[in-house]
Amino acid sequence: MSDPILVIGASLLDTKGKPLAGLEPGASNPGVIQRTRGGTARNVAENLGRYGAEVILLSALGDDISGQWLQRATAEAGVDMSRVIVSPAHRTGSYIAFLETDGTLSVALNDTSVMEIITPDYVQSHADLFAEASMLFIDGSLPEATIKTAVELARAHKLPICADPSSVRLVHKFRPYIRDFKLIVPNEVEASAMANGEFAGFDPDASLDVARRLERQGIETVVITLS
Repeated sequence: MSDPILVIGASLLDTKGKPLAGLEPGASNPGVIQRTRGGTARNVAENLGRYGAEVILLSALGDDISGQWLQRATAEAGVDMSRVIVSPAHRTGSYIAFLETDGTLSVALNDTSVMEIITPDYVQSHADLFAEASMLFIDGSLPEATIKTAVELARAHKLPICADPSSVRLVHKFRPYIRDFKLIVPNEVEASAMANGEFAGFDPDASLDVARRLERQGIETVVITLS
């Protein structure tokens, strides 16, 4: 069996609402509401598992219906969920997005207080996994001290690190470790922020320039998404 991929980060319940007509503030808007499995790290783990990779997820869930669904479905995709924290004192993380009629984001809210229990000590208690893994993936929802611990363990075991900031508000957590990343997968807004620039609207040439700037800072591969 191949060396596993170690994935650390968020497991969330995603809810998206799209109105049938324009959004009217202060009113109940008829629309379509969808609930899906989410969390950047969990999404990556599930997709890798479906492709047949051996994957171990370090994450945190509440002891509730949402958490049970996420745990069961992710395990069914082939992901090792045995180290995931299930906390009766926390709600499973959730994300809710309100979309415009064309599908673009109007506003979103996230409730990710459960991420606070993914502590440096929790990651350190699984240091043996870093010695066994072929690669580490982290997302920006992790506490800063936890990111530091994960990066230091990866360094110690010469483990390639892949990262997704997940939100422009979380980009600052990754800046100290840019030279440690083999691969990053930001969207165009997050990439601009990581390169200390300002996003002025989508422009393929500008995004290519941002990717080159990030590569010059030490990242081997930069994939900029359009989401």
